[in-house]
Amino acid sequence: MTSVIARRSVFATEERFFVITAIVMALINIVAFSFFAAMGISSFHAPVSVHIHAILFMGWVLLFVAQVSLAATGSLALHRKLGWLAVGWASAMVIVGTLTTVSSAQKAAVPFFFLPAQFLLMNPLSVILFAALLIGGVAKRRDREWHPRLIICGMAAIMGPSFGRLLPAPLLMYSMLTAVFIGMIAFPIAGIVRDKLRHGHVHPAWWVGLGSLILLQLATETLCRSVIAAEIYDQVVAGTPGALVPALVYQNPPFQTPS
Repeated sequence: MTSVIARRSVFATEERFFVITAIVMALINIVAFSFFAAMGISSFHAPVSVHIHAILFMGWVLLFVAQVSLAATGSLALHRKLGWLAVGWASAMVIVGTLTTVSSAQKAAVPFFFLPAQFLLMNPLSVILFAALLIGGVAKRRDREWHPRLIICGMAAIMGPSFGRLLPAPLLMYSMLTAVFIGMIAFPIAGIVRDKLRHGHVHPAWWVGLGSLILLQLATETLCRSVIAAEIYDQVVAGTPGALVPALVYQNPPFQTPS
């Protein structure tokens, strides 16, 4: 009996980091989108497609926290059942997230601190990376070391829109992309530091996740700024208001800037 209690205690301590991290991620998402709603930037008058996008992505946040909590409390049977729901949910997020990005580009509704072509490719790449890391976590679902770390890194891949809403765009201007990237990699870096302090070594899953996020950033800063990206953008927005917006030119911010 004593050994069983000891194992449960170690398990609870080991999982505490993942639960806290999941809650922090969820709170950042909730605060960010609530802030936009309070500012009147987001509203219930948005098109149906936007509501579907919001339900899917915010629903994922809740599912994510529930799954991490179930694993931490030992409710593994329900955790595994919901895991298959999570895979289907993530697949829908890839499709809807990509379509929403395309719609924003076609409406010429790209945030001023992104190049239009960059924005068009960056968001789909982020959600694809999220799904890939999630699938990797599911493939490693019997490995209690790989599984939670890959899931956390997958969640980090789609934290960009939340940081983009919270960070002060008027102050950061065209450095927003770098600032958002720093926010995203903060989670695997926290895991790396935590592993090093607790275990004396870093689990390779964190390096996989961090490396994937760095590759995403490199692609965003190179491929998404290229002539190829511009050609893709021009084809996607042809015949729409977005066609009037140059693919590789920053748009004027919606506020006055010092001359």
